[in-house]
Amino acid sequence: MKKLYILACCLIFVFEGFAQSRKYVSQFSHMQSYFNPALTGYEGSNFRGLIRNQWAGFEGAPMTYAGSLEIDIADFSKGSNPDKNALGINILHDQYGAFIETELITSYASRIQLAEKTALRLGVGVNYNTVRLDGNNLTTEQSNDPKVVQYLNGFADMQVLDFNIGIALTHPNYYISYAVHNVNQGAINSGDIFMERKPMVSIVQAGYRNAFTENLTLATNFMYRGQADLPDNVEFNFKILMMEKIWLGAGHRIDYANNFQLGILLPVMRIGYVYELPMSRSYLLPNTTHEFLAVIPLFRKNNSSDRNKALIW
Repeated sequence: MKKLYILACCLIFVFEGFAQSRKYVSQFSHMQSYFNPALTGYEGSNFRGLIRNQWAGFEGAPMTYAGSLEIDIADFSKGSNPDKNALGINILHDQYGAFIETELITSYASRIQLAEKTALRLGVGVNYNTVRLDGNNLTTEQSNDPKVVQYLNGFADMQVLDFNIGIALTHPNYYISYAVHNVNQGAINSGDIFMERKPMVSIVQAGYRNAFTENLTLATNFMYRGQADLPDNVEFNFKILMMEKIWLGAGHRIDYANNFQLGILLPVMRIGYVYELPMSRSYLLPNTTHEFLAVIPLFRKNNSSDRNKALIW
């Protein structure tokens, strides 16, 4: 019965539109370039990996794997006028019920220096999205439903090519950004066209962080997502970094879930964990969600006097 419930939810989302493509990430502040190409390379060159097990314990529940590589060209510059461009690649693999979805996003960002530490960033991303439907896992209460019966006991594959654009105002201690996903609304597609065109998605992100003492750093982040066929998504988090080693935090996705965060800063990487609880009035499955994150800085410069290196988002 549990599996039937999840598959029914997936069918409702998929055959009514592209609603299932909304990916929830509690640690969204650590995956900035996925949501906005203009934030590619904002924290320098690094590698990031994330695993999200949503509604743990339910068969067919969403399972998300994400990874990104960002390269700030300035890390290779030895002159007094460093390059102001960055390149990135994001891969996100999502499994939910009878569907397997993979996104490959390549991004480019360029920054214009407005002041010594403040920059205006512009970015563009190319998004290649593949969706595979396994008809062997479909379940329907209406055996003659024309939307479903054509895919039963078979497979269907669809590919979509689209674009993302973004703009951001950044500083070592704060950022505010705006991005649009699916600018072309999924018009370039191929394969088995079993989904309607993608709606455009508007994304606003903002954050502030500061080291108030040598042993105490505070960081807070906000994200808003809006699209025509889904309710608005608003979430925020708050973190305390202690002794530049351990952070504790909490977050809230309005009307959906609360989460608690724990992280460790190691000399060569930082590791984060989130325990998420759905809200009772959200009508979501009652099981908890677990999320794991790892960030590995690349080409890190040894400069102990730069305290911003210890700050986290």
